[in-house]
Amino acid sequence: MSTVVYRLSDGSEVSVDVPSGQSVMDGSVRNNLPGIIAECGGSCSCATCHVYLDDHSTTTHFDEPSLEEQDLIEFIEGARPCSRLACQLIIGKDTPTVHVTVPGEN
Repeated sequence: MSTVVYRLSDGSEVSVDVPSGQSVMDGSVRNNLPGIIAECGGSCSCATCHVYLDDHSTTTHFDEPSLEEQDLIEFIEGARPCSRLACQLIIGKDTPTVHVTVPGEN
């Protein structure tokens, strides 16, 4: 289990324990946090789970973005080099605390 700290668009932070094998998106959706809509349910086809992976998070604990994820991120308004889809950020047994920022509506 790892802790994911979600920085929401209103500036508040919510910490959620997310079990290994689940995604950063799962942690948000299961706790009814605002901002991560997850229309496709985690199949990497809608980009409604866009987050900014904070530099302080250990990005080496996540797989590199797939070409499919990169293509979706390319068309997101407000995308940054640290943009990821939360459905593709899978928590592993050794994943440290992860900090993500949920962008507000663009």
